[in-house]
Amino acid sequence: MIISTTLEFISTDAPSIAEKVALSLKPDNLSNMETEIGDGKAVITIRTEKISSLIATVDDLLMNAKIAEDVICEIEDKE
Repeated sequence: MIISTTLEFISTDAPSIAEKVALSLKPDNLSNMETEIGDGKAVITIRTEKISSLIATVDDLLMNAKIAEDVICEIEDKE
């Protein structure tokens, strides 16, 4: 059985933030992950056979997304 989930990153205040976060995460995508970027949002879909793998992947992804968002916002605040 394949389990899947979709994470949607939307930034209404600064649409480019969601896109930049997704682009910063995309190089780490595994073969079971897809990233779509556009219209001020990013959608990441993850498919796996084990719920524990899905939970661990989502946890890592969200932690890295938060760090990427913090870095991007810090850089943009300085410009």
